[in-house]
Amino acid sequence: MTTTGRSATRRQMLAGTGALGVGIAFSGALSELFAGTAAAQGLGHTGYGPLVPDPKGLLDLPEGFRYRVLSREGDRLRSGEGKVPSNHDGMSAFAGREGRVHLVRNHENRADGKVPVPTVEGLTYDPAGKGGCTALTLDSRSHVLSERVAIAGTAVNCAGGPTPWGTWLTCEETEDKAGTNGYTKDHGFIFEVDPVDPRRTGAVPLTAMGRFQHEAIAVDPRRGVVYETEDAFEKPFGLFYRFLPKKPLGGRGSLRAGGRLQAMRVPGVPDLSTIQEIGAEFDDIEWVDVPDPQAAQTPIRFQDFGRGGITHAQKLEGCYWGGRSVYFVSSFARRSDGSTADHYGQIWRYDPECRRLTLVIVFGPDTDIQMPGESPDNICLAPSGGLMVCEDGNGAQHVYGVTRRGEVYAMARGRQNIGTPEEPEWGEFAGVTFSPDGDTMYVNCYTPGTTFAVTGPWRR
Repeated sequence: MTTTGRSATRRQMLAGTGALGVGIAFSGALSELFAGTAAAQGLGHTGYGPLVPDPKGLLDLPEGFRYRVLSREGDRLRSGEGKVPSNHDGMSAFAGREGRVHLVRNHENRADGKVPVPTVEGLTYDPAGKGGCTALTLDSRSHVLSERVAIAGTAVNCAGGPTPWGTWLTCEETEDKAGTNGYTKDHGFIFEVDPVDPRRTGAVPLTAMGRFQHEAIAVDPRRGVVYETEDAFEKPFGLFYRFLPKKPLGGRGSLRAGGRLQAMRVPGVPDLSTIQEIGAEFDDIEWVDVPDPQAAQTPIRFQDFGRGGITHAQKLEGCYWGGRSVYFVSSFARRSDGSTADHYGQIWRYDPECRRLTLVIVFGPDTDIQMPGESPDNICLAPSGGLMVCEDGNGAQHVYGVTRRGEVYAMARGRQNIGTPEEPEWGEFAGVTFSPDGDTMYVNCYTPGTTFAVTGPWRR
């Protein structure tokens, strides 16, 4: 382990160097994250003001912002294939012709999913699976032109990520095998989805990319390496993976050719939760071949990785590419669950050129980057700079912004109470993403499944 001059909590740095030093430390990480992106043109320093209560009782936003409901659970799909499925989760937006936008949306339905993704011939993997994806095509003003099934018969489609060639990789967050929960096929795979014409990708599992509780992916646009996170629910917790394709950057369908799956080993660090200092760096990161990517007998995280073991982390969720590095999120760690230490959220950066892992953000009471709610989940880059973060916790749910100075502000608050006034339950947010031109934020409410398009003065 090596550390830089930033290897301290932000609160310690505040005492030692003053607020300016803190701002430089944090903004250095975000500036590198946004290098070469549209967000780098206007990195934000503040939020957009207080949230204004929505008279319709759906979504509170700052003054000047407005929303449009694109789709709601239980409504009819415009394709006529059935109802809009439940449990809206990960999502991404792709540019189309004449200003159109193609949205691909996950549905994290388990075996008891309330509204399943309708089975469609040629797009269904396992007829017993209730998860999958739907695809929406929007015009330049976010009016829905079409809405249809993109893949069906999968299970627990949580997150995923876009590819450089314009497709979506949807991830199953389960390890259920055929015969479990009524499934007729093994689950726990990644599937490729074409947002324009899903029949060009069908329902083919990318088995070489591993069978485990997938959360999200990010693709290195120069090397074609695919990074994957695992959100395992019990100890030993998940791993951080990379997939080395036989046909890197080969375009739609190329990942079916297979490749090699490896897991990250940080020498001397069996559990990432023990690292709490912003700026902590680890050089010479090792990548170890996964003994059995199909997990035929033993889940991957339980497998024998030889001398030195492997590095685990609780709640590995969001994963995205920024600048020259891949970033991944640990939403929280709790000793009561079996983690070595507690934290309220970490964001890690891995630079493949120098094989260096760096802890760039820590959320929680021991830092100045505090989420008013609980833990970070889905995260994306915002066009005005900083991050947009979906809260994963209890109580009223929010989308929070994080500025380059580490300031946290509320961007949206859900108003959909799915419980009772005495015991309220709130649908969490998921799948936050922006249109290719940066003018519209799309975000899902998980329950009841609702997809919003939010417009306003983003570049203010």
